[in-house]
Amino acid sequence: MDEPGKNVVLKEFQEIPGVGKSISLDLWNMGFRSVRDLQNQDPEELYTRFCIQEGTQVDRCMLYVFRCAVYYASNEQHDPQLLKWWH
Repeated sequence: MDEPGKNVVLKEFQEIPGVGKSISLDLWNMGFRSVRDLQNQDPEELYTRFCIQEGTQVDRCMLYVFRCAVYYASNEQHDPQLLKWWH
């Protein structure tokens, strides 16, 4: 059974460039409950945590998604170049 508001949170995560259904669920499974929770997180630490959670070395593209997500959450004004997941 879904926790109350889970679908709302997943949709909120999907507002982050580069984050779709799968990655929004990954963020949920990592314990994040809002975009705000990603503010000032260390993308490298998130990537390491995610690899441990998955039990494998995840493609480094996920690190780039974490960088974009943290940038998006931590800044009110966004440089369009920095919102590209591969930046």
